[in-house]
Amino acid sequence: MEYKDMTHEEKRAWLALSRINISSGKLRAFFEHYSSICQLFELSEKQLIQLGFREGLKQRLSSVSEETIEQDLNWFDDENKHLIPFTSSDYPALLKQADSAPKLLFVQGNKSLLNQHQIAIVGSRNPTPQGKDNAAEFARTLARAGAVITSGMALGVDGYAHQAVLDVGLPTIAVAGTGLDRVYPARHKTMAQEIVEQGALVSEFALGTGVRATHFPARNRIISGMSLGTLVVEAAIKSGSLITARLAMEQGREVFAIPGSIHNPLARGSHALIKQGAKLVETAEEIIEELQALALWQAESQGATMIAGGNEVEEFELGEEYQELIGCIDYDVTPIDSIVERSGLEIDVVSHMLLLLELNNHIVSVAGGYQRRSN
Repeated sequence: MEYKDMTHEEKRAWLALSRINISSGKLRAFFEHYSSICQLFELSEKQLIQLGFREGLKQRLSSVSEETIEQDLNWFDDENKHLIPFTSSDYPALLKQADSAPKLLFVQGNKSLLNQHQIAIVGSRNPTPQGKDNAAEFARTLARAGAVITSGMALGVDGYAHQAVLDVGLPTIAVAGTGLDRVYPARHKTMAQEIVEQGALVSEFALGTGVRATHFPARNRIISGMSLGTLVVEAAIKSGSLITARLAMEQGREVFAIPGSIHNPLARGSHALIKQGAKLVETAEEIIEELQALALWQAESQGATMIAGGNEVEEFELGEEYQELIGCIDYDVTPIDSIVERSGLEIDVVSHMLLLLELNNHIVSVAGGYQRRSN
């Protein structure tokens, strides 16, 4: 299939680059002088070096066979499979701000979710029963409040968070540490398909890339980089979840941690993060309260107010549909289920509308639901 923001030849060039170790930072320097990625392949070794690329790039650029590129092209066999370079407007705006942003992303599913407000949920691959419950409950509540839940589709906390969101019919994003033509772990094959149907799978790795331990820290920087904040449910002192949290801190994002028993080894990582400045949270509502400030920060950093789907508007307008939804909310606590029933709208529609109403100070999120503001 063809993409509106790139020609067929540019797509072939980006697919070749997916198999070459070259940073988006170096490519940004290239695009200061050239308009098409295809021109990179036409430059001499001397010209490439003058642009700051490492010696030998010319040979590496010519090392990717036409057969390999053709095989990659065959993967794009339906309209929900996308190749998104960092030059594309579809590329996650928050991730683009990171110094280590990937040069391109393979996406299967709804690509517009990449520019919606995301909260990452990560944690142990072997959580306690309480950890499983916390992952599911926080994920559901945050998703119903309008956040897209992003994680790594790993066993344990990641999987419980994804599945809880899928079970209530809301979208979730999974970032893979392999090529998107592979599913890891294999037991999450069914979940991966559900995520494609309701959300999106994302990877920076070339098609055909298998499981490698070094790829998972790289995956983690995408999880934290796309998200407004990262919630750590349970984590040992030495774990991938703490890597994700550290990356989030380095990227200037908020980190939340659920405390646990001092006798639980899987609580020690969370406690260490809290000591380092992560916000201790006991309920998902505490994160939702932070979401307003985080979302406004994202909007300001991008120079516009972001709404669902990545569209930009100068000002939120309280249209008739939003006024009717406000009419479904009492001045006392109104559960979201009651709001959905009164409005007659689908829960995912209501969730996004509630988020916008909250961001624009028409309602307030409280424990157990929402309240209409008196002003």
